[in-house]
Amino acid sequence: MPGTSVLTCYTRIMVNRFPQNICGKPFSYHELEILRKIIEEHPTETRAGISRIACEIFDWFSANGNLKQMSCRVALLKLHRAGFIQLPPARSAPANKRKGITITFLSDPGIPIVKHASELGPIAINQVCTSHGSRLWNQLIARYHYLGYTPLPGAQIRYLVSCNEGLLAALSFSASAWRAFPRDHWIGWNDSQRKTRLHLVVNNSRFLILPWVQSCHLASKILARCTKQLPHDWLARYGYAPCLIETFVEKNRFHGTCYRAANWICVGQTQGRGKKNFYHLHPLPIKDIGQGPLHKHFKEVLCA
Repeated sequence: MPGTSVLTCYTRIMVNRFPQNICGKPFSYHELEILRKIIEEHPTETRAGISRIACEIFDWFSANGNLKQMSCRVALLKLHRAGFIQLPPARSAPANKRKGITITFLSDPGIPIVKHASELGPIAINQVCTSHGSRLWNQLIARYHYLGYTPLPGAQIRYLVSCNEGLLAALSFSASAWRAFPRDHWIGWNDSQRKTRLHLVVNNSRFLILPWVQSCHLASKILARCTKQLPHDWLARYGYAPCLIETFVEKNRFHGTCYRAANWICVGQTQGRGKKNFYHLHPLPIKDIGQGPLHKHFKEVLCA
């Protein structure tokens, strides 16, 4: 168009490509202008301070009434790296980058456990609530899980599973996927319902049976126990109980047998884009999407 600058054309192109939802928050060009104004009017504020202000302006609160500051900081960082906003320089490196996972004797292989799950005796599924437990869980995941250790997103609970024979497994539950068409179609909710009720769905983000443990039916037994225990633990920690668990099983690596044995339902497959892929590329492995109901009328709850 005559008289239109190259910069203006470029801005329009970038706005058209701009993803509408980041970390569960809808952003438009109007929100970008508000963010830029916040940064301009608070030149001495830290990135954490800017995220607090943005949360208050955008009414970005979690289900328990707290500011969703961590999600907001992640969203702002994505916008900054994409060139949409200019955050002030970081005053220190993130804690998870300053401090890597140091592997110690805590996570050394134990004595082999080769028994049927029914022969292991009482199985304890304990929340990770201490610094010692946290170090142990992090090391086990970093050392033995094929995905390695990365900080879990959003609300989360981690578990260590043990019996009289020793440590058996480590697993975690954290924030669910923002959008997954097979899951959303199966639940039957619309976009508005999904945005307001997504916190009632949690993701089984890690599940590790320790490599020296060979116990038939153990994995499905742990999943069945967690289905009963997780809602109570989540309610005690966050003030609300989830009604659905999900998982994503990489087809080329696993069959998902333990989830089916625990009565989880396969509702479809991912498209291989990944949650950070806004431009419809397909670089990631295809995964089966499994759902584990925690409430008899979970669809009614999620679609309320």
